[in-house]
Amino acid sequence: MRFDPPLVQGRLIKRYKRFLADIALDDGGTTVTAHVANPGAMTGLAEPGMEAWLRRADDPHRKLPWSWELVRAGRGLVGVNTGLPNRLVAEALEEGAIPELAGYGRHRREVRYGTNSRVDFVLEDGARPPCYLEVKNVHLKRRGPLAEFPDSVTARGTRHLRELSAVARDGGRAVMLYVVQRADCAAFAVAADIDPAYAAALADARAAGVELLCYACRIRRQGIRLAAPLPLAS
Repeated sequence: MRFDPPLVQGRLIKRYKRFLADIALDDGGTTVTAHVANPGAMTGLAEPGMEAWLRRADDPHRKLPWSWELVRAGRGLVGVNTGLPNRLVAEALEEGAIPELAGYGRHRREVRYGTNSRVDFVLEDGARPPCYLEVKNVHLKRRGPLAEFPDSVTARGTRHLRELSAVARDGGRAVMLYVVQRADCAAFAVAADIDPAYAAALADARAAGVELLCYACRIRRQGIRLAAPLPLAS
């Protein structure tokens, strides 16, 4: 996925009210307020002075034309827009770039299922049962090269795991795919200390037959793509 128009560089002044950030552009004096499409804690990614990359939208109906997309953490760039993983996965599915999910002829998005829920994707093929696929964004990194999820308590994420577990128990295929929007991680683990309920629901989901996948991303200022799979830490 390419960023179009190209991203604009700045420096973070502060993030506040979760979905807002003031950023000083590298043009000699302009400060803008950007939308932050991220409800999480963004631990280690929202410190004042950090290098930020913004996208400007031309939509005249948007209240805030700027959106915060990337931040530099250490030597690498990290994606902070939690809405991007679904787009990255849709692109990868079309290209057959996720071997574990290849071969399905049709991909439907935001499909109602379970108890008043929507699953991110349903993959369908006439020769086999459908696959229910949920996608989660990951950018937390606290311990060495380990990516972790979640970075804050997520009742919604726990509900999604329970819905997928019900699909698996009924004999269907259910998959949880974690997309790590950074390239400096070597494995993935659940952050049980941050959200014990989510960790318990994940253990139950695995026992029920829900498949867990994790993929890192290759991130450049020009765009983001899914890259190599990451192992699940024990």
